[in-house]
Amino acid sequence: MSATTKAVAERVREAHGAQRTLRISGAGTWLTSGRPVDADDTLSLADDRGIVEYVPGDLTLTARAGTRLSEIVAATRAEGQWLPLDPWGGDSGTLGATLSTATAGPHSFSSGLPRDVVLGAEFVSGTGQIVRAGGRVVKNVAGFDLTRLLVGSWGTLGVITEATVRLRARPERARTLAISIAATHTALNELAIRLRALPFTPLASEVVNPRLATHLGLGDQPILLARVGGNEKSVQGQLELLRVFGEQLDVSEDVWDSLRTLDPGDAATWRWSHLSSMFGDTWSAADRSTRALGGSFMHGNPARGLVRVLVQPTARVTPAELVRTAAAFQGTVVMEQLPRSAWPLADSRASDDPTSRAIRDKFDPAGILNAGILGGPA
Repeated sequence: MSATTKAVAERVREAHGAQRTLRISGAGTWLTSGRPVDADDTLSLADDRGIVEYVPGDLTLTARAGTRLSEIVAATRAEGQWLPLDPWGGDSGTLGATLSTATAGPHSFSSGLPRDVVLGAEFVSGTGQIVRAGGRVVKNVAGFDLTRLLVGSWGTLGVITEATVRLRARPERARTLAISIAATHTALNELAIRLRALPFTPLASEVVNPRLATHLGLGDQPILLARVGGNEKSVQGQLELLRVFGEQLDVSEDVWDSLRTLDPGDAATWRWSHLSSMFGDTWSAADRSTRALGGSFMHGNPARGLVRVLVQPTARVTPAELVRTAAAFQGTVVMEQLPRSAWPLADSRASDDPTSRAIRDKFDPAGILNAGILGGPA
């Protein structure tokens, strides 16, 4: 147990005893995401950084929560490995924040969601108790369910101080294609079904709307970005199978970083998801609903059935209109970022159900950690 973990535990115990709320912060790049938190003080983990243990032969790495993803990228690249979390927002964020928010980027279908990547974690509960769940090797699954519970809890169950993650070998070769597609709901439903029926899983596949394609310098038509990887023979075989999806254009691998970092800081963002076989219906519904807002950037993962919307607020678009548009979907709706004035208008019942409250009460009975970020009383 490190001295910094003890210091975090002491800080939380003091806050718990004084009934003072804490806002947990890493690099500070995600502080506008989730519901607003009005805390008495900030607990920053920005300086609690560094790789604790890296065993390339086991494809595992343990790092402090404040470690930037860019540091992990640099360390693992030298060994021909990578951590395929690639969250939206880029690599300037921290490992702890990525796991706490369960942010999943374009490689999430092929390489796993954050809860699938993390093997173990050390965290400090809302009472100041230091807990370690899971382990540092793949075969150690003790406490694994607790680790998965912690991922995506937005710091409401505990302050993540250290985590062990599973790495992947970098492909020998990787190619990214921009494929021209039709964006009707029928065509996109068929696209999603055909992608999942392929005898291989693309490293990443993301549909982008014409406005976003133009922003990325890929023309003004809807496109499918597909990334494949492996040895030379494997890559060529995958490219051949993708030819049936449409005309292909080789594009730079840098397009994925451009996609991940396109979010304007004041954009309203949300995700809609449904069955992957209904991806086209979800996409078309999102496209229709945002036209009244002046258009938007849209991209989506057909294999996951997920569409992500980014709207730049304007003076003529009211907070109520943003919330009404984001909520108008008969499927799963996750609001990532909204203007502060819009959050009170958003329904919080999905994350403030009795089961969720009971779990939070077990780990943070006084409700001092990121109070209100998932809904309910702040």
